[in-house]
Amino acid sequence: MLHVVWFKRDLRLHDHAPLAAAAAAAGPVLPLYIAEPDYWALPDTAARQWDFIAECLQALRRDLAACGQPLVVRVGDVPALLERLHRQWGIAALYSHEETGNFWTYDRDRRVAAFCRVRDIPWRQWAQFGVFRPLPNRDRWAARFEGLMRAPTVAAPACLPALAGIDPGDIPDAAALGLAPDPCPGRQCGGRAEGQALLGSFLAGRGSGYRKAMSSPLAGATACSRLSPHLALGTLSVREVLHRLRSERRRLAALPAAERSLPLTALDSLTSRLYWQGHFVQKLESEPELEFRSLHPAAEARRRRTPDDDPRLAAWAAGQTGFPFVDACMRSLATEGWLNFRMRAMVVAFATYHLGLDWQAVGLRLARLFTDYEPGIHWPQVQMQSGQTGINTPRIYNPVKQSLDQDPAGEFIARHVPELAALPPAYRHEPWRHESWRLPADQCPPYPDRIIDHEAAARAARERIAELRRSPGFRAAAEEVYRRHGSRKRRLDDDDPKPARKLKPKAQLALDL
Repeated sequence: MLHVVWFKRDLRLHDHAPLAAAAAAAGPVLPLYIAEPDYWALPDTAARQWDFIAECLQALRRDLAACGQPLVVRVGDVPALLERLHRQWGIAALYSHEETGNFWTYDRDRRVAAFCRVRDIPWRQWAQFGVFRPLPNRDRWAARFEGLMRAPTVAAPACLPALAGIDPGDIPDAAALGLAPDPCPGRQCGGRAEGQALLGSFLAGRGSGYRKAMSSPLAGATACSRLSPHLALGTLSVREVLHRLRSERRRLAALPAAERSLPLTALDSLTSRLYWQGHFVQKLESEPELEFRSLHPAAEARRRRTPDDDPRLAAWAAGQTGFPFVDACMRSLATEGWLNFRMRAMVVAFATYHLGLDWQAVGLRLARLFTDYEPGIHWPQVQMQSGQTGINTPRIYNPVKQSLDQDPAGEFIARHVPELAALPPAYRHEPWRHESWRLPADQCPPYPDRIIDHEAAARAARERIAELRRSPGFRAAAEEVYRRHGSRKRRLDDDDPKPARKLKPKAQLALDL
């Protein structure tokens, strides 16, 4: 009988407790990945995500083959394929990490659990993100997270005996899974070696300007760790990265400051954001409905759904709003599959506050653009940045001020909005103020007029927020949200970065800040 290791968002050998446990059991081990066409038909999935996963699977297959047994890949429904394996070979036990994915994967795991119960197959699952189930509230969560992250990493198995008579199967391409073409020329490459190289280069000095550059749409692309897709798909474990950061901090702290490859504050900042990663994934784990239901009941009661064919939604997603910095961010995301944290927060806030779009419609469009789509971070953060939680201070970013602050020379705009590249830098931020600088259409494609008056839209958004917070029972419901999901390092009414709390990280939209 087989000991089946089911790989999901944990595409590695090192620090893989299910694989190590299966290898230590008596009997053959089958490392299995199942590509699920029904999952890839969902509105939050895209070919760029699968292309990254496929590269990770190729690397994982090579690593497992070096141990003696290559990765087996199948396409189809998980319970049905497990049933087929069980009939042919017999499954002694199923091993996997817990997965905090979207609601579809939550429901699929319930079907897998039912299959295992009926067949009397033990299903052993391990936490990997510092996420715990069940968890009624956040009391003592930080201590449990710290305990898991401080524990030793798990060594990769030295040998997996080869299984005769099992075809490893092909790794399908995106088209075979029914995914539409999704060109993303700047997409990061998958595979553990790629993730290790990124971590190594960050520690070697690439991250030296991390704290200052992380907010810049230009400098952040280099200075940020860029580990987010590798952590989301598990080519690296959060625990092994934290161990490496702590080890490197101890080494650098012993050196004179002038001899350090990067400042200690860069390591501290990245470490804090990995803790926040666990904090946010826990939210979706504790309340899977956050993918489609507003966290605060008053916010849910006032929702106005946005149809998929809404012209404002389409203009925002295509980078055609007439606001150069917003459009540059969306076009950059479309071509690279990544955006730094401040820009992610700004584009969500602009879409939901200024344009009045529903957070779920916005979140689905963004999910398809993110190579590093991590549902456990994505949905709680989309809700936070659109004012749905009731426990966070609403942040309505001024798109022009952000443009002037983060791209003062208009370089980012010129790179991604070529319609404005010929304008003097000072005019790129607010072209509507400089009509005389419009270029003839035969020289450059026309750039759209502003879709809204952003100042009037911001005032209207503030009025909506004030009305929401004055609604009966708002405070009591917010206290319940805080009890279940709020960080115990802050008070309900205090989530702004005050000077006394300047070392405590602000929650943001990405792992890779």
